[in-house]
Amino acid sequence: MTHAPVRRSPALIITALLVAATASLIGFCVTTLNLSSQHDRFAYGVVVAGAWAMFAAACIAAIRVPDRMVRAMVVAGALVIGGAALLGTPNTSTDSARYAWDGIVAGAGISPYDHVPADEALAGLRPEWLFPAPVRTAGGPEQCTGTHIVETTSVPSDKVLCTAINRAHSPTIYPPMAELYFLGVRLVVPPSAEYRPFQVAGLAVSLLISWMLLNALRRHGQNERWATLWAWSPFVALEAVNNSHVDVLAVALALAATLLVASGRRVWGGVALGASIATKLVPLIVAPPLLRRRPLAVVAASVATFAGLYLPYVLASGPRVLGYLPGYLAEEGYDNGSRFALLGTVLPATWTLPVAAALLAILAGVCLWWADPQAPWLAQLVLVGATVLVISPRYPWYGLLLLPFIVLTHRWEWLIVPLALTEWQVRPDIIAFRVALAVAAITVVIGWAIRRSKRQPGLPRMAARRDRQHRGIRGS
Repeated sequence: MTHAPVRRSPALIITALLVAATASLIGFCVTTLNLSSQHDRFAYGVVVAGAWAMFAAACIAAIRVPDRMVRAMVVAGALVIGGAALLGTPNTSTDSARYAWDGIVAGAGISPYDHVPADEALAGLRPEWLFPAPVRTAGGPEQCTGTHIVETTSVPSDKVLCTAINRAHSPTIYPPMAELYFLGVRLVVPPSAEYRPFQVAGLAVSLLISWMLLNALRRHGQNERWATLWAWSPFVALEAVNNSHVDVLAVALALAATLLVASGRRVWGGVALGASIATKLVPLIVAPPLLRRRPLAVVAASVATFAGLYLPYVLASGPRVLGYLPGYLAEEGYDNGSRFALLGTVLPATWTLPVAAALLAILAGVCLWWADPQAPWLAQLVLVGATVLVISPRYPWYGLLLLPFIVLTHRWEWLIVPLALTEWQVRPDIIAFRVALAVAAITVVIGWAIRRSKRQPGLPRMAARRDRQHRGIRGS
């Protein structure tokens, strides 16, 4: 008996090579480059741009891969690119050092809201990798050395304290669901475990999101290749895996809330929404489009979940559960309007805060009215994307929340928004940042105009909605 030869797909081979190229650039980025060096900052921008180019080419090449191979291809690519992000320590953010400390403190039975990291009351919990001993040079003062290590002072002795934690004199800013995540990750590893546990957790959550997107696309009869926009994204690899930002957990819960509410499971969707908001607060902006039909069930479940997660910490720490949030808003300039980079190009700083608040309130109302209850993701895409552009955060990982809705709506032009946020890492210059945000906004508007021009003229709104529901998740 002879066996038919296995046919290799040229498109699959090309796609695999492009995925490998993306992973190689990510691996080089996280193992070799350090943004504390001006030379590396430029090189980082070049390498990340190359990774985005390879990513785009891989997504395009995947179009010709046979359908039977798509799901395995998406998952394999996510593992390869995400695995490359595990090769080095975080190279643009040390937020996960705070995650580790909060988890260690909570694991000792102490509320993470009660003490700042510099407090000597917790000196017995300090692992060497988070708080290395200062080095005394011959005849000189004590100094802090090492990658990601900064020098501050211990409280109350005022002695030199070396730490990997930024803002060591400030209380934690993270809400209760995030703190439970930190505790869960650190409970299964020894205190000596460094950054890797949260990187592995970030990869696991990002893979879960890929799985949810693949299932959602299949359930609605859509092309599963769109999931590559999340699964293979250099942005996800760097921010969710290498830098292991807790935002990826908030994104997973927000996506779960959206899919549950859209399928009619509104109470469970509300639970997921409340947990998402109790992870990072930011996912509150995905909520209005979920309230288009029977809002009471979603609101009640989300509020109850949010309150239930906060209650134990409020009982233990009182008002300290607010943490560094007020200080953060002031530091970032959101309290006086100086942080709204895009609006600041046309408005005085004193006007940007009320104008931003008014714009976002109007937009939230429009998206609530406009949302399709069975497919709310287009309204969510517009609301999240516009909010990011208006708020103009200088931390690019806030753009992670946008990506699942890009996948579900196929509006790939919105990828320019997280790409624009990355500009601040490469060149922290307000003029360049404003230009990047303006280009992103213009690109999105052009994309909307082109899509609108292709719509059937005179199509009634409700007929268009029925057509969208019939075709699945394609919005308009």
